[in-house]
Amino acid sequence: MHSFNGLGAIVAAGALSTTIAGAAFASSHREAPGITETPKVDGTDFYLFNSYEPDRVNSDGSSDFVTLIANYVPLQDAYGGPNYFSLDDKALYEIHVDNDGDNVEDLTFQFRFTNTLKGVSLPVGPDGTLVPIPLVQAGGIGPGPADTGALNLEETYTVTVVRGDRRDGTATLATNVNTGGTTFRKPTDYIGTKTFADYQAYADAHIWEIAVPGCSTNGKVFVGQRKEGFVVNLGQVFDLVNLNPLGAPDAVPNTIGDKNVTSLALELPASCLTAGSDPVIGGWTTASLRQARVANPFPQSSTENAVATGSVDETVEGGPWTQVSRLGSPLVNEVVIGIDDKNRFNASEPQNDGQFAKYVLTPTLPELLEILFAEPVTGNPDADLAPNAFPRIDLAVAFLTGVPGLNQPAAGAGGPLGEGTVLSEQLRLNTSIAPTPATSQNPLGVLAGDNAGFPNGRRPGDDVVDAALRVAMGALCELDNEPVFGCAPDDAPVGDAPLTDQSASDASQFSTAFPYLLTPLPGSR
Repeated sequence: MHSFNGLGAIVAAGALSTTIAGAAFASSHREAPGITETPKVDGTDFYLFNSYEPDRVNSDGSSDFVTLIANYVPLQDAYGGPNYFSLDDKALYEIHVDNDGDNVEDLTFQFRFTNTLKGVSLPVGPDGTLVPIPLVQAGGIGPGPADTGALNLEETYTVTVVRGDRRDGTATLATNVNTGGTTFRKPTDYIGTKTFADYQAYADAHIWEIAVPGCSTNGKVFVGQRKEGFVVNLGQVFDLVNLNPLGAPDAVPNTIGDKNVTSLALELPASCLTAGSDPVIGGWTTASLRQARVANPFPQSSTENAVATGSVDETVEGGPWTQVSRLGSPLVNEVVIGIDDKNRFNASEPQNDGQFAKYVLTPTLPELLEILFAEPVTGNPDADLAPNAFPRIDLAVAFLTGVPGLNQPAAGAGGPLGEGTVLSEQLRLNTSIAPTPATSQNPLGVLAGDNAGFPNGRRPGDDVVDAALRVAMGALCELDNEPVFGCAPDDAPVGDAPLTDQSASDASQFSTAFPYLLTPLPGSR
């Protein structure tokens, strides 16, 4: 009889199994046909965890703060000048929180950006004609956030807190406590070591204290470029999982370890995110564009006009906001949702996820993995590997309802497929579970008995790829709790196999201080 530790192991497994496919392991990078056309609003990863920064941990090991990180703009090559990777000033980036278990946002944090051209020019020729420079900088930048004399493109943002419906609720601007205003400055991307003498210090100076309306304790906010934190053996995975699934878990360096990404990070008191006595919250991030976007045939008639308006209007926008990107649990749209519905999933809301239930309850990924792994795992290409208990209740519990006793909202307590159950994909976190110190975190999270990790939220060091491989092939069935998971060990021929993509992630690869993800790679080294 296999032991079962607090139902926590279930969640991890379910979320993982749905994220396993051989087609797009780059978390949520370019996961749907439509989003490939607008990379600035492509959400890549979403993290939600109880803050384990030493300064945020109480003497009893608990934490009163929660960290939320939404990453956008995938696969950034650090040398990608001269424009680099500013965020879309015509887009709406949002982080949503459901704190009453009804699968609808109760809190939304809206990020809007302003990219201002400063018109830096140089006198050229005998008459000293002022000619605009072709770069975003005319000299060194920093180390302080106000040291912008040589900066030609200034990026700032606001954070609006919406209570209730994201479009019709009560909206109030958050305050930058450091400046007393409502505007926050975003650091320029890490162009290189000549432009920035100390980029880490420069970026850290852009970690702002934020006052959220209705919250008695302040938090932190940071928006800026970071080193890509997702770890995956990408090339081999795309090539029909062309790797040894039972090999050394750290045999291959991170394929995308030479990329950067842009993070929208918040650290807020848990009491400002939860409601009532239920400590469980659900979270996800979205990006939206105006319904109409028309190319401007005259995007810049003169430098003076661009400077006067503060930007170059290469497009004209209109109409209501239209959601084009969505991300909660990692890898769902890449490897669970069928290609016909990927764009629709990106445009949908969690309360309507019943329309995608077939992809979880009768998933194709385990069948694909059976085809690809049968011979390397058993020596028999015709071996039966995929779990054979349907519907896959273990997966539904893991990431559509939350795990009973771990991170299932009180309002949703009960069986995963009972009458009235709403299947809703979110990243769920029990804010009352004490964070595990970085030095003690297990990258397999709940599957390894670390209930502070994935799928109870997600920390940067959680190895969601290995976890997903194992859950997809029935790791939760090995817990031998059929009333909860709908399957038993006999239903999962390789449920206890230590499957891996051979690229390892753990907490030592990240900082222990907000915003946790590391300083980005420089464009010149």
